[in-house]
Amino acid sequence: MSIGIFYGTTTGNTGDIAVKVQEFFGTDDCALFDVKDNALSQCSDYDQLIFAIPTWDYGEVQEDWLEIWDEVDQIDFSGKTVAFIGLGDQYGYAEWFVDAMGMLHDKIVARGAGIVGHWPNQGYEFDESKALSKDGKYFIGLPLDEDCQREQTEDRLTEWCSQVMVEFASA
Repeated sequence: MSIGIFYGTTTGNTGDIAVKVQEFFGTDDCALFDVKDNALSQCSDYDQLIFAIPTWDYGEVQEDWLEIWDEVDQIDFSGKTVAFIGLGDQYGYAEWFVDAMGMLHDKIVARGAGIVGHWPNQGYEFDESKALSKDGKYFIGLPLDEDCQREQTEDRLTEWCSQVMVEFASA
């Protein structure tokens, strides 16, 4: 299994999470790409992808992702299986919790990707999110709150990575 992990980070939190995901799947099977320094076109080298994106301010896309935002529309994700991780602050920005993850998801689905890694919305307190499934019961990926629920990150990440490993294998 060869996986490409693409992330953008400002404070380092999303980068730290991306490294943990790589360690879970194994450095031999996983390549890590900071979108600030790597072309998004490298996605074409992988059939399985994980995108990690934080939400900034009032539902904004993080600056490194914003720089390449239009490039996402140029990539054909047909035949790719994709999972998402979103970081956000559910209390300080309850109306926009992990919105950037939902916005990236929508762009990538529109380009043909198959999605895995849905996560229940229980255990979070937020008002709205663009990262919810149509029925509102799941997030379209794993939301992490390093500001208010850091103590839950390790368990959530381990469980989600185990889930995604199985879903990647059966995709």
